[in-house]
Amino acid sequence: MLVIHIVSAVGWLGIDVVLGILVLTAMLTDDTRDAALCYQALELFAIWPLVIAGVACLASGIVLGLGTKYGLVRYWWVATKLVLNIVLIALVLFALRPGIYEAADYGRQLAEGPPVTAASSDLIYPAIVAPTALLIAVILSVYKPWGRIRKG
Repeated sequence: MLVIHIVSAVGWLGIDVVLGILVLTAMLTDDTRDAALCYQALELFAIWPLVIAGVACLASGIVLGLGTKYGLVRYWWVATKLVLNIVLIALVLFALRPGIYEAADYGRQLAEGPPVTAASSDLIYPAIVAPTALLIAVILSVYKPWGRIRKG
């Protein structure tokens, strides 16, 4: 279960890094074809692979929490990771998904000719926030700070 947890977390982080690379490339390139391709590629992999990796990480983390001395809410670092995981999955589903679909539509418009709408620069925030939160979760796993939630 630990291997599943680590692999899903690494996969999740990797998808977020690729998301950031595509967003930055689309925003910074002078080549319209490259920008169109990057925006359209976001729709292909960004939402459901992120959700699947996040849910796999959450499920394996819950199993690990229930099967080890750390528990789910015995230690602050475990509870913090649990909250981070749930929040990030919710953000993908409710905040990132609409922006990804808009970006893909923009990419299709860009590929067909001069776009009707402007590109959204809001996608840069998920590309920064999610990897940062996931790295914090990794640091929490390694150093296990803060101790028990309740003494006794």
